Amino acid sequence: MESAPQKLRVLVVDDSAYNRQTITAMLESLPDIEVVGRAMNGKEALQLAFDLEPDAITLDLEMPEMDGFAFLRLLMARRPTPVLVVSGYSQRENVFRALELGALDFIAKPSREISPDLKSIKDELVAKIATVKRLQAVRLYNRAKSLAAMDRRAPKSAGAAKTAPRAPSGPPPSLVVGIASSTGGPPAVQQILCALDPQLPLAVLVAQHMPARFTRAFASRLDRLIDYHVVEAVDGHELCSGTVYIAPGSSNMEVERPGDGREAPRVRVVPPNPLKPGPVLTPSADHLFKSLAAEYGHRLLAVVLTGMGSDGREGARDAKRAGARVIAEDPDTAVMPGMPYSVIEAGLVDEVLPVERIVEAINRFVADQRGKRGS
Repeated sequence: MESAPQKLRVLVVDDSAYNRQTITAMLESLPDIEVVGRAMNGKEALQLAFDLEPDAITLDLEMPEMDGFAFLRLLMARRPTPVLVVSGYSQRENVFRALELGALDFIAKPSREISPDLKSIKDELVAKIATVKRLQAVRLYNRAKSLAAMDRRAPKSAGAAKTAPRAPSGPPPSLVVGIASSTGGPPAVQQILCALDPQLPLAVLVAQHMPARFTRAFASRLDRLIDYHVVEAVDGHELCSGTVYIAPGSSNMEVERPGDGREAPRVRVVPPNPLKPGPVLTPSADHLFKSLAAEYGHRLLAVVLTGMGSDGREGARDAKRAGARVIAEDPDTAVMPGMPYSVIEAGLVDEVLPVERIVEAINRFVADQRGKRGS
């Protein structure tokens, strides 16, 4: 007789009793999830995490006694566990701090105030908690350590001088890098961009699956932390060397050929195709890669990072046909192996690398292209 499948054990952390009860009810509406504990602050949550050893944790960030950031630092150092942040839209900046500290992902709750509207996040909450079975939490911790080490080495002067968002400026790029990422992606993208030389003749375009109201905060945070100019893409932006373009959430990003006397291509921001079969993922890496392949061909390097599903695979197929190079993050070191594995399995990849070595591959790509132009 087969034993029943083991339930996913979850700890719920929120300073609101209503929120704790509501999140618990949403999770336990599924037969394969069990809430094993509830905590009202980080101090209590830390003790329960060590005592109960849950498979996953939902976490509010603003709490008395010990907030979510202190909790994450201590938890990841002592017992790495998948953490799903449940945070209000007004706390967008805090979400990215939490991801850098090792949180797996986040869900935007409708408001900071206690409200029955919290129930609207049920489908997303259940879906993201279910991903816990497909990852190794220690990867989240290792990525957080890598980011912390880079932060200690990074010069602060360049980032400190950056103020209000400004439009991209500069010469058009001779080469482009397209990046696809989803669950676990923001810290991986940050790690790559922190190590990338802004003097390279590159523009970088990123399709990171993320809600609409968070991509601007993601771009703004990166702009303060790295030497590249980082913007949330706006329709009509010129494509400039030394700039990173983050695709807006709920939209797709593509490039438009120069014309009408323009020397530089433009970035276009377009709505997703509602007629396309299957789930609509935005921003779509497939859409981005297909557009970049058509415009840049062998001058494109496509990078597929951590994430569930197969977004990026069909775009990588077009990129390969056009002569581009394709790199996949090593599924054995990715937080979520689905997306990189899908392009590897399809035979579309030139190199498979841990995220720490992807910058080396970008540097080789630039050197190879310079060599071809010089020969």
